Amino acid sequence: MKKVVFFDRDGVINSNESYYTYSFKDFRFNDGVVETMVTLQKEGYEFIVVSNQSGIAKKIYTINDVEQLHQQVNKYLNEHTIQILEFYYCTHHPDVSRCICRKPSPLLFEKAIARFDIDVAQSWMIGDQIRDVEAAEAAGIKGILIAPNSDLREVLKIILNHD
Repeated sequence: MKKVVFFDRDGVINSNESYYTYSFKDFRFNDGVVETMVTLQKEGYEFIVVSNQSGIAKKIYTINDVEQLHQQVNKYLNEHTIQILEFYYCTHHPDVSRCICRKPSPLLFEKAIARFDIDVAQSWMIGDQIRDVEAAEAAGIKGILIAPNSDLREVLKIILNHD
């Protein structure tokens, strides 16, 4: 079974100072992302991103925009020997349409767990909103709540000292 660190995207991996980020030219990695992922990968963790992308429902950007951004993020991370197993994202917003996949629902986590044979007892979720932690914990994954746009290296002590 895999041990995985799940990441929210906006506010955790990248700065969410501009709320709707859908272009790589506007995408700015938060401090410590690469270093944290490299360290965790050496400890046997794999990575999955789980994100609410409500700008799609609001027609601010498209699924294609998100897919292209994720490809460019993956390319950048690959240059640092980092592999993202998958990007899961909800395209809905409660003001536009109802769904069962938007965090704090655990559905996207459950899909990942089933698809990748994930050991939830050895896995973590890093999020900058309480809904990120609630969704992960509902799926049996330990959650870590961080301040938006903070240095991701802060979580290393928590994860590595827990193993």
